[in-house]
Amino acid sequence: MPLELAGKRVIVTGGAGFLGRVVVERLTGRGARPGDVFVPRRKDFDLTSEEACRRLYREAFGKGGPDAVIHLAAEVGGIGANRANPGRFFFANMAMGLHLIEQFRACGLIERGAKFVQIGTICSYPKFTPVPFRESELWNGYPEETNAPYGVAKKAAGEMLGAYHRQYKMRCAYVLPVNLYGPGDNFDLESSHVIPALVRKCVEARQRGDKRLDCWGTGSASREFLYVDDAAEAVVRAVEALEEPEPVNIGAGSEITIRDLVMLITRLCGFEGEIVWDATKPDGQPRRCLDVSRAERLLGWKAKMPLEEGLKRTIEWYSAHTRAK
Repeated sequence: MPLELAGKRVIVTGGAGFLGRVVVERLTGRGARPGDVFVPRRKDFDLTSEEACRRLYREAFGKGGPDAVIHLAAEVGGIGANRANPGRFFFANMAMGLHLIEQFRACGLIERGAKFVQIGTICSYPKFTPVPFRESELWNGYPEETNAPYGVAKKAAGEMLGAYHRQYKMRCAYVLPVNLYGPGDNFDLESSHVIPALVRKCVEARQRGDKRLDCWGTGSASREFLYVDDAAEAVVRAVEALEEPEPVNIGAGSEITIRDLVMLITRLCGFEGEIVWDATKPDGQPRRCLDVSRAERLLGWKAKMPLEEGLKRTIEWYSAHTRAK
């Protein structure tokens, strides 16, 4: 049965983060009262700990418990962060999924009819997945090496949901968003993904009057990008509509090479210097572009934000917040 969100109690792990903040806004926009959306903070609940996950379910709403859990929390970053932290990224993401799902069962939330929504990652797909990526290809090979620990951990949590659905009749959903971007993103050059990193580099290079901009790789790899508001809408629709952990791709359904992306961002940022590519740095997975027909069929969802307009809004947000500092 569809889950009507009005009056429902929802836990959103990672709800203070980039995507999480927009998901929380969408939940309240659907009728969930602000006091009925609980966002656990890391200082209070270390979700890599079994005890903390158990305590979360018991304390968030008292004996009533949540009607839904949306697991957005993750430890993640771009290629550099994945190369520097493979052990931590595997452990943290595996432990969070493992304990949150098992304690959901152990605390009796399945019997209460609650729903668990797991947010996966496109990094889980095999390195040489045929394009466009279809959900049926998810286990047909090993992920791209630089982000494999993170991708495997998130994919294992999705498989765990499948097992719990079959054995315990757990109501759940498993959605796989592509690379997200938008206002409020993480612009830290040590841990950010490609779009916020490029936006920051271009804005700062223009402000300094630099004559060149250094970029990783060859620029030949392609990526697909999804505006954060579109992603949040898909996640909330999954909470409302899905009951089984059949993986569902969430993306824009189109790709752009990193080289073309750089040219677009430099133009929008007003940077006119030379672009220098460092081919000694990795490109990552060769191509990423999703088949999103399952999301259209099951969720009635399709991305709305054009890439160039979304980038303009992201650049404007970053520039405004940089000036404010």
